[in-house]
Amino acid sequence: MKKRCEWSTQDPLYIAYHDTEWGVPVHDDVCLFEMLTLEGAQAGLSWFTILKKRENYRRAFDGFRPEVVALYDSGKVAGLLRDPGIVRNRRKIESTVRNASSVLEIQKEYGSLDSFLWSFVKGTPIQNAWKGLKEVPGSTRESELMGKELRERGFTFVGPAVCYAFMQAVGMVNDHVTSCFRHEEIRRTASGKMTGSTGAR
Repeated sequence: MKKRCEWSTQDPLYIAYHDTEWGVPVHDDVCLFEMLTLEGAQAGLSWFTILKKRENYRRAFDGFRPEVVALYDSGKVAGLLRDPGIVRNRRKIESTVRNASSVLEIQKEYGSLDSFLWSFVKGTPIQNAWKGLKEVPGSTRESELMGKELRERGFTFVGPAVCYAFMQAVGMVNDHVTSCFRHEEIRRTASGKMTGSTGAR
């Protein structure tokens, strides 16, 4: 039986996410915006709750295309607040719309959201070697800096913990514990020796 990170449950959906997505480097702007949104939506909830709703989120937010989401008006927000398929929290929904506008500004300035976000790890995934879940930090200097920069650019729901969970999810850090079969696979992917998924789509 394959050894996995302790947080991976026996649910097939969660196992598939752990085995194929979590920690794989993502460089697509739409996927990055999606994951930043979902990690923010998770605040105060479990990731599994959000994971089960991910397809609903993609439908509700037009595939997380920032140029579309940025144009949402009060009527669209009101409709989203009635959508049982997502977390119906006004602050989180309105945050997604504002964040989409900020993504467009970053794309104008940096060429892509990818270039901006990956600059916090200098374009290269950080390879950690945690032996157990208790060793994994809730935030780091890099996630604190990312959150600070994002907030200065108008983003919300991007605290240090949210940013670190995002960094883990999109492969900016390899936080699979060393006993997990994915730890070495992710390390090899990052070094260009193995082909992996490019995103959560």
